[in-house]
Amino acid sequence: MANLTGPAHRVERHIWMDGQVSLADDIVATETPVALVYNGISHVVMMASPSYLEDFAFGFSLTEGIVKTSSQILDVEELHTDLGVELQVTLAAEAFAGLKQRRRNLVGRTGCGLCGAESLSQAITLPSPVTSDLRVPHSALQRAISELSRHQELQRQTGAVHGAAWCDTQGEIMALREDVGRHNALDKLIGLISRNALGKEGFVLVTSRASYEMVAKVASVNIGLLAAVSGPTSLAVTLAKQCGVTLVGFSRPNRHVIYCNKKRFVSETL
Repeated sequence: MANLTGPAHRVERHIWMDGQVSLADDIVATETPVALVYNGISHVVMMASPSYLEDFAFGFSLTEGIVKTSSQILDVEELHTDLGVELQVTLAAEAFAGLKQRRRNLVGRTGCGLCGAESLSQAITLPSPVTSDLRVPHSALQRAISELSRHQELQRQTGAVHGAAWCDTQGEIMALREDVGRHNALDKLIGLISRNALGKEGFVLVTSRASYEMVAKVASVNIGLLAAVSGPTSLAVTLAKQCGVTLVGFSRPNRHVIYCNKKRFVSETL
């Protein structure tokens, strides 16, 4: 397999339209295997966009509970090969000791996020309660929704990726990460947040549905509000209620639907 290191590349295509076939180039999103290797031990292989991979390593490690804080990641090195990308992550001793005790085998995991769990009790776990004091006006979410598309450069080029945006309490989009996988986009964003001063309070807006794992990821790093462009799943709603995440679905211009913990929305301007 060719080593495609950029987030997008050109391919040749044939277009049928009104009975005629024409030849043209197209830009498609790159999808490549990305292996996370911790202290020399391969842990998981994900299909992902090969961009912002250091953010991905930090975010995945945090949301999967491999590290408790970003300071436990001492180094991340990218190794590009003909087969894909290896992220060689160096962990602090205590984090690596905990990783070795884990019994889950995540290699080959799919988008559901549960493949490799050995029992039902392992599959569904409750994150620590969210203690965020975030309060935002409805207008802040609406502002973020209106600005989202102009931040999605790779989506405009390819039409094939998800985005996850970090928004401040006024709805300004401070950062956005994109990936062919919705979980990966969120992990990249969380990794960026953990490593940079993007503001202590804010919320996440994603271009996908809100699944159980998306709620679990934001809860694991004490993010109080997750808004999704599409709808939530039943388990996402249940988990959000239990751990205190404000969950919003169908985030569209002039309309958004709050499924639980609406206390974080205020009517007045902050």
